[in-house]
Amino acid sequence: MLDATNSAQRPAHAPEDHPKIAAPKVGVLLANLGTPDHYSYWPMRRYLNEFLSDARVIDYPKWKWQPILQGIILTKRPFASGEAYKSIWNEELNESPLMTITKQQTAAIAAKVKERHGDAVMVDFCMRYGNPSTKSKVETMVKAGCRKILFFPLYPQYAGATSATANDQFFRALMEETWQPTARVVDPYFEHPKYIEALAQSVERGYAGIEDKPDILVVSYHGMPQRYLRQGDPYHCQCQKTTRLLRERLGWDETQITTTFQSVFGPEEWLKPYTVEHVAELAKQGKKKISVIAPAFSADCIETLEEINEEIKEAFEHAGGEQFTYIPCLNDEPAHVDALTTVIEENLGGWV
Repeated sequence: MLDATNSAQRPAHAPEDHPKIAAPKVGVLLANLGTPDHYSYWPMRRYLNEFLSDARVIDYPKWKWQPILQGIILTKRPFASGEAYKSIWNEELNESPLMTITKQQTAAIAAKVKERHGDAVMVDFCMRYGNPSTKSKVETMVKAGCRKILFFPLYPQYAGATSATANDQFFRALMEETWQPTARVVDPYFEHPKYIEALAQSVERGYAGIEDKPDILVVSYHGMPQRYLRQGDPYHCQCQKTTRLLRERLGWDETQITTTFQSVFGPEEWLKPYTVEHVAELAKQGKKKISVIAPAFSADCIETLEEINEEIKEAFEHAGGEQFTYIPCLNDEPAHVDALTTVIEENLGGWV
């Protein structure tokens, strides 16, 4: 990540007491969901409190939700969530896999952007919840001279609880800047040809390593309440289109692939079919060999490494399934980095 604060100079013809100003450049700020600083109780509680207090995530009235959250959920859930994070934690770097992978993605993208634009473009990342915060990274970019910032939520499919809340936080950060940079937000890239190609390559790579080929590929997306779809959120439709485009690219028929939704939370009905129930049903139907991929996640995280590769796998095997293969997220695979960099370049048009 570029640090251009040392290049600040006083403008020509300005008086001696004029503040120094960094040379103008463009910022590219990648954004992911977030991660606790540690899996112990208090870091987990802080993280969950920020996450579950977001009205885009839980839109119940505050007077009804906050007593439940503060009095019940945040008393118990940090322990359970902490154990889940502990099972996947990167102990060597003392950080979650999401943090490790996001750093790797950012470094790879920054290297590609630098090859083309030199120091004219600064690439960095932030998290919607936890650290590094969106506010801190916007401040850093503005101080470094970024007069234009391209904000890139790393969610292929748009949802109010992911893309929109990331955008909210970005614009809240801009509100606190005296000299606001010009801003752009990257559109969802759920149907971008290079994203679909990267997904297809990951499936082909995963299947190549399996001697006894799976009966079906389960394409599992993060879930959300059915109510959000009825309110106009396009997430469900974009997920379905991603699956269709992936199937067409692979040259498969509809019997070889299915779309499901995971991570159900709360009492109301969510998008169906639920992954954990559907994989069990597949096993009972005689599909004893399945593979699972999670295209809504740009990086492996608690929902993939722990929920899919442990909880959902267990449900499948308990129902009689025999072969469960998880195909990792695209992470910092070259095809994924190329896809994300291409999206960035397309959105920098006229700026560089």
